[in-house]
Order: sequence, then C-alpha cells, then structure tokens
Amino acid sequence: MKRLSAVAAVLFSCSLAALAWAAGNEFRAKPGVFDPDQTGIVTAKWIKNLGLADSEGERFGLLLSKNGPTATNAAAGVTIAGVKGIVLTELGFDINTGTHCGAGAPRFNVSASDGFHFLGGCSNGTKTAGTPDPGWTRVRIDPLNPGQAFPVIAAGSTVNSIEIVFDEGTDAGPDLSGIAVLDNIDINGTLIGGPGDVSE
Repeated sequence: MKRLSAVAAVLFSCSLAALAWAAGNEFRAKPGVFDPDQTGIVTAKWIKNLGLADSEGERFGLLLSKNGPTATNAAAGVTIAGVKGIVLTELGFDINTGTHCGAGAPRFNVSASDGFHFLGGCSNGTKTAGTPDPGWTRVRIDPLNPGQAFPVIAAGSTVNSIEIVFDEGTDAGPDLSGIAVLDNIDINGTLIGGPGDVSE
C-alpha cells in the first residue's frame, strides 16, 4: 500500500509539473501601438468575425493598420507573450488576401540570445495561397533561412522576445491599403487565433 501511495504521489507530482510546463508555455498575442508623436494613425486589435472559422465560433482576426505615410514614426504591432527561453523553429501567420503583405511588414522582430533579428517581412515568407481557406494565404518563415531571417538565428539560440511589427503605410505597394488582417499566428507550430486562444 505504501508503495502504491508513493507511485501515486510521483505520478501526481509529474502531472503537476507537466501542467505547470504547459501553462508556462502558452503563447498569447497582445496587440499594441507605437505612436510617440500621437499621430493617431495606427491601430492593432483582435476583432470578432474578421478572421477564420475556429472551434469557439468567434472567428477572431487581427487588424493591423497604419493609415498614413510609411515614414511617419508610428507602428501597429503585437507582442507575443510566453516565448522567453524557447528555441525558435518556425514563425508565420495566415493573412487575408488583398491586405498588405510587403517586404518589410508585417514582419517578426525577434530578440534572441545571439542578438536581434528581422524575420520576414510577409512577402519574403513561403506563401501558400488559398490556405487554410479561399481568400487567405498561409505565410511561413524559417529562422535559419538567410532569405527570410536577417540575420539568421544561430542554432540553439533562445528567444528573449517576439513582436509582429506593421509599419508600412498607405504609400507602400502593391496594395496601398496600409492594412493587414492576420489570423493563426504560428510560433513553433502552435497557432494563436485570438486574444486568449492557443490551439495546435
């Protein structure tokens, strides 16, 4: 009986450790803006019914907008919470076709143990049109690909922080929209599809 209790205690401790690890590794996408001159031209927000179908039926999409010139010192963006200490293997998102997918934005800014990196922008990623639904394009970025990461992230380096930055405005082609609509932000294969949602 004592042995059974000891085994149960060990299993319970392992379960708690696994739950703690899982809780500590949930990623969240927190929208925000950088607008030191208070121009009022940037917006970042999760909006219901703007994104792809999901299990909760909320269809959150992430709106990133810069309604003015690219040169204006302002940006919309997202901070990814829960990434500190991970080894990065993949980044990406799904983008609404027709919204802005430029060479510089949206992009990932990554601070890692080996320094600072620009990953993307969107048009430098590997794109699959019509995925996961018509009207959307899946974008994937390899942190070890010198055509997608500037500079590449050294193998084994750990992440300090990850942000998505949208700082190209209504003068940036080819669409001149100054708007990107994203969903399913991909961090190492884990997809973030809303303000509090993490799914595989």
